[in-house]
Amino acid sequence: MNGDEEFFDAVTEASQRAPGGLPVDTSKSNGIGEAGERPPQENGIQRHRTSLPAPMFTRSDFSVWGILKKCIGLELSKITMPIVFNEPLSFLQRITEYMEHIYLVHRASRQPQALERMQCVAAFAVSAVASQWERTGKPFNPLLGETYELIREDLGFRFISEQVSHHPPVSAFYSEGLCQDFLFHGSIYPKLKFWGKSVEAEPRGTITLELLRHNEAYTWTNPTCCVHNVIIGKLWIEQYGTVEILNHRTGDKCVLHFRPCGLFGKELHKVEGHIQDKNKKKLFIIYGKWTECLWGIDPAAYESFRKQERRGEPPRKAQSGISMEDADTEVVDAVPEVQDTVQVIPGSRLLWRINTRPPNSAQMYNFTSFTVSLNELQTGMEKILAPTDCRLRPDIRSMENGNMGFLNKGDQEGHHPPDSSPSHVCLGLDLASQEKERLEEKQREARRERAKEDTEWQTRWFHQGRNPHTGTPDWLYSGGYFERDFSGCPDIY
Repeated sequence: MNGDEEFFDAVTEASQRAPGGLPVDTSKSNGIGEAGERPPQENGIQRHRTSLPAPMFTRSDFSVWGILKKCIGLELSKITMPIVFNEPLSFLQRITEYMEHIYLVHRASRQPQALERMQCVAAFAVSAVASQWERTGKPFNPLLGETYELIREDLGFRFISEQVSHHPPVSAFYSEGLCQDFLFHGSIYPKLKFWGKSVEAEPRGTITLELLRHNEAYTWTNPTCCVHNVIIGKLWIEQYGTVEILNHRTGDKCVLHFRPCGLFGKELHKVEGHIQDKNKKKLFIIYGKWTECLWGIDPAAYESFRKQERRGEPPRKAQSGISMEDADTEVVDAVPEVQDTVQVIPGSRLLWRINTRPPNSAQMYNFTSFTVSLNELQTGMEKILAPTDCRLRPDIRSMENGNMGFLNKGDQEGHHPPDSSPSHVCLGLDLASQEKERLEEKQREARRERAKEDTEWQTRWFHQGRNPHTGTPDWLYSGGYFERDFSGCPDIY
């Protein structure tokens, strides 16, 4: 085992014990932190915050219908929604949550066989949407030119994203491994629609993962996400659709079916699929739930188990499976104390398991430990960050700090001034809402000035081009962000 493998194995083990990770010197190479302005340390491990400054407000007294009844069938990205719908994060930070389980990509890079690499990539693709479980708040729409960066030396990556278009809203991102083992990039332009009782987010845009040591590129698109009961009743989320992950070097493909809930809810959160070679021969079966875990098994063993089920024979009790963490040594992974609702087929291998959420997650918009740290503004960071970074956005900061207000009686009943419309409903009575309205008006004024001067918006860190592997239109990283020359950044806040 080489030094990189030992490092990332230690990272995986440590990250499962504590959210802080391994010792970090972020003043080296990345430009974060200065002498005398170090983030809190404990036993050599950088500490990240474990809670938000203020608990989540209650929505129980809020009438959603008064706002949404005029929006049925409309695309929600074109409607200015009241802040009561939001969670204190930008959509750029929501995209960064793809990186929570980045250890799966490091693991993929270490695998000698293409099949094992695809198993890790498939687990990573599923894990990227796991943080959305029970997340019913809407992230803030990024302002044009808004950016977000994240450097986690303990997890072995750095990440940069930019809002490159406002109508339609397009968010571009780029991440690289600090040991030069991967590149991860893409552009996302979700289509949000309100259907009366639910809000549907259809993801558009290609996600690309490159494993540099193997000269391999994988591409896929995320499943559709739907939030149910936005009017009345308990909110709940499902993901559905087919995700196809293609290895462009070998022709191998992983086909994953995110099952819709179904009539009696039996299929809720289920993911089922397989890995096939370029001749469509099935090489590996994958099953599980995107809210819990993902398992895999040899196709012959899977078919044998299903035949046994159809004959009505009692299945052999699955005492254990093989974990990917122990795949190299074939050590048996014991069944965890927390019982999954996924039936584990004997002989299966554990590919991924969701991280346990912090005990106060329900009071923090159901954030994961990783998510809680995303908007943290550590001492000295203001001097280092781009002035367009989400952490500096005042409306999100105010909401996170609890500077929230509530609708007045007329708004709760859906009554608005005669000249108002659902696209301009705003709370306007508290700091967070006032800042949100001010920023949106500033953005509209800047757009009017560009139209008057007949000039187009110029992106800073990404440019339009074609995906080098699919040939489809994409936003590509132009480079240079981490050199930290922010002299030409726009004033958007």
